[in-house]
Amino acid sequence: MKLFLCILIGWVCIPGSLLAQDKKKMDHNAIQSMCGCYEVTFEYAETFSPDTSYQFHDRKTSRGLEWILADEIGDNSIVIQHLLVLGNGMVIKHWREDWIYENQDLYTFVKDNLWQYEQLKPEPVKGQWTQKVYQVDDSPRYEGTATWIHADGKHYWESEVDAPLPRREYTQRNDYNVMRRINRHQIRDYGHVHDQDNRKILRTEAGDQLIAMEKGMNTYRKVDDSHCKAAQDWWAQSRVFWKDVRIAWEEVYKQKKDLVLLKKVEGQPLWRHLFALGQEANEEGNYQAGMFLGEIKKTIQLFMQ
Repeated sequence: MKLFLCILIGWVCIPGSLLAQDKKKMDHNAIQSMCGCYEVTFEYAETFSPDTSYQFHDRKTSRGLEWILADEIGDNSIVIQHLLVLGNGMVIKHWREDWIYENQDLYTFVKDNLWQYEQLKPEPVKGQWTQKVYQVDDSPRYEGTATWIHADGKHYWESEVDAPLPRREYTQRNDYNVMRRINRHQIRDYGHVHDQDNRKILRTEAGDQLIAMEKGMNTYRKVDDSHCKAAQDWWAQSRVFWKDVRIAWEEVYKQKKDLVLLKKVEGQPLWRHLFALGQEANEEGNYQAGMFLGEIKKTIQLFMQ
């Protein structure tokens, strides 16, 4: 039976399926609107600790120029790649996010480089979008699912997930091992904001201990795309190699098994190994799909436990 919404004035009845299609289109537009060239400000400040003797860490602020592109667009998925542009024009592959509609496959971070696979039931994720966030080497980071909200002139999406330590702290701190993140993506007239309420948690066999709370605010202000030309050129040269990296990882994710990844192999993290391969691919010139796929797969497997 079709669901109809009837508006009393004029007795106009609209099929529920059409309303869902319109809502999905608004979601799609909101996600894609986060693409472009941006001047970004990253701000973090610890705000509270239950331990009265806790020494709050210094606030952290950094700025950058970032090119965000929709690398693949489908009805039910959008692959978005972030690229950092440094002051000298150097480009660094940054994080990636996949948005998937009514997704049922989720990798949940536990601790200590362990991600547990979970298959979600279809009803709870109906109408929702999952944001799958990946490290710079396209290994897993965190995944959350929620509904995009469009009301009162506001457009936002919010989820709560557990994640590894952020790059700004994972080499400097060992007093916590899980960051529980409330991620709120808000579309603004100047760009968008990634608003975060984070809990730094020490997870042990005895349970979770809150170490400190943190406020994060990443503000993306759109500028002319020409400011990010270096990133556009770099991606045109590097895209096929990183597509192969995604293909290799997709084979891992499709196994739908828990993942435990080593932090280093031969003294280097995975991203250094893959970045070196990517540099070699660029130096080869005219890289064709699949040329380094076997080497990429072997490299990733070295980090699998």
